[in-house]
Amino acid sequence: MSPQTPLKVACSGCNLRELCMPVGLNDSEMARFDEVVSSRVKVRRGAALFSAGQKFSALYAIRTGYFKTRVTTTDGRDQVTGFQMAGEIMGLDGIVNDHHTCDAVALEDAEVCVMPFERIEELSREFGKLQHHMHKVMSREIVREHGVMLLLGSMRAEERLAAFLLNLVQRLHARGFSQSELLLRMTREEIGSYLGLKLETISRTFSKFAEDGVIEVRQRHVRILDTEALRALVH
Repeated sequence: MSPQTPLKVACSGCNLRELCMPVGLNDSEMARFDEVVSSRVKVRRGAALFSAGQKFSALYAIRTGYFKTRVTTTDGRDQVTGFQMAGEIMGLDGIVNDHHTCDAVALEDAEVCVMPFERIEELSREFGKLQHHMHKVMSREIVREHGVMLLLGSMRAEERLAAFLLNLVQRLHARGFSQSELLLRMTREEIGSYLGLKLETISRTFSKFAEDGVIEVRQRHVRILDTEALRALVH
């Protein structure tokens, strides 16, 4: 983790609070939540927020920046298991056995809010809304895992990349960004690792989408020209 000194943060003043915390808290509940989420930490590009095997102590809400999660296979290869962006919560993997099972690496300079898990559990017993919200966060993670299994198990390369792009756009749109413009923070190699495809296949599929007029690609900038064509591929 970044060695920088944690900074004080107030959830009540954050424009991402509706994405990573329950809505409808009253002033006193919000004040209690602000006490629990007591700091935020900067993580430099390429640095790990936490690593596999590290003792679990907190959940992390991404305030700015992007992350990837990865596991190292038995033969020493890195396998990307997900990409996370502002407003999403990381660290749920550590709940099951008190140790993290993956690495969380910053794809760009980032900032996260630290939520000590013991304090979150205490507050969840007091606030039903918070407990319900945490259940929703965990459920969303399970649904995401199922989606990845479906992606890797039954879809062709074009379907996988189309689903990936649509998912990114949907998540970014929920944060107020364009429904058609993307700046990919991850490399094509990392996308391939996540989708279970070789780098050559990813590059070839991007090129085919561009030739077919479905997307426009300029290095890491992607503009979706035909959303319906992507949806048709997935469905």
